[in-house]
Amino acid sequence: MAPCIDTSRSTGKALLCQDDDSRFHYINLFPGRISRSPITITSSLVPDFDRDDGDVWFKMLDEAKSDVEQEPVLSSYYHSSITSHRSLSSALANILSVKLSTLALPSNTLFELFISVLEESPEMIESAKQDLLAAKERDPACVSYVHCFLSFKGFLACQAHRIAHKLWAQDRKILALLIQNRVSEAFAVDIHPGAKIGKGVLLDHATAVVIGETAVVGDNVSILHGVTLGGTGKQCGDRHPKIGDGVLIGAGTCVLGNITIGEGAKVGSGSVVLKDVPPHTTAVGNPARLIGGKENPKMLDKIPGLSMDQTSYLTEWSDYVI
Repeated sequence: MAPCIDTSRSTGKALLCQDDDSRFHYINLFPGRISRSPITITSSLVPDFDRDDGDVWFKMLDEAKSDVEQEPVLSSYYHSSITSHRSLSSALANILSVKLSTLALPSNTLFELFISVLEESPEMIESAKQDLLAAKERDPACVSYVHCFLSFKGFLACQAHRIAHKLWAQDRKILALLIQNRVSEAFAVDIHPGAKIGKGVLLDHATAVVIGETAVVGDNVSILHGVTLGGTGKQCGDRHPKIGDGVLIGAGTCVLGNITIGEGAKVGSGSVVLKDVPPHTTAVGNPARLIGGKENPKMLDKIPGLSMDQTSYLTEWSDYVI
């Protein structure tokens, strides 16, 4: 039997089906609701709003148009994922519902849930925009906002967490935990819905990031893959780390317990942090120690969460090694 793909989310009910000779065509289930004319992508697809070329969403529309001009084979994918949507909230609800859906949990069900949460929480869309900016500015591998939006699982996991956190705060804990589980399965990122995450956050690569229930992550924080913000055992209550604004946490780091990583601090890759790290300092090692020593630590003059500088502390390596 020829495979079919549901493309109905934003423009009506249609199926994109493949013939036995591998040609694709549309089956229109509701002829009065969807056109058979070829998809035309323009750079102003939101007629009800004044176009703001400085807005991330409109930049994404322009990028999508350019990408499809270069690679026409992406036309249907970009249409269903970006250009057929009237807002960033609709496109975000769609991409998350597609990525997190299963046979028993269809994308249409998830879309309705996600869009209802996003539309009542405009601050979540603003946070998503700040996260897109963070990826574009801090990750040299990010070629465009569209690239991040469609392909960066750290970004997608973070946005799904924001929805789960909202549901958790509304005491809809079963749904929130379900989303956490699907994010963990789909993106290999495990963030408890009770955790609080700021805006402008970059989860770079993101694989194996674990963030516990009572953790707090500030604004403009950058976290690399393999980072755990966890507890120290079986304690209940407030038991997870608090990460200040502008912090950089290197790959493979464990920050354990109800401790504070101060604003603008840096934690080197592979560290195990069990005690507070003062603001604007660098902690490295297992167990982590401050570069320059506890009494007179070397102070950082840049915000590491923005600069992404992971190696400057090596100039002080001799002061660290026992």
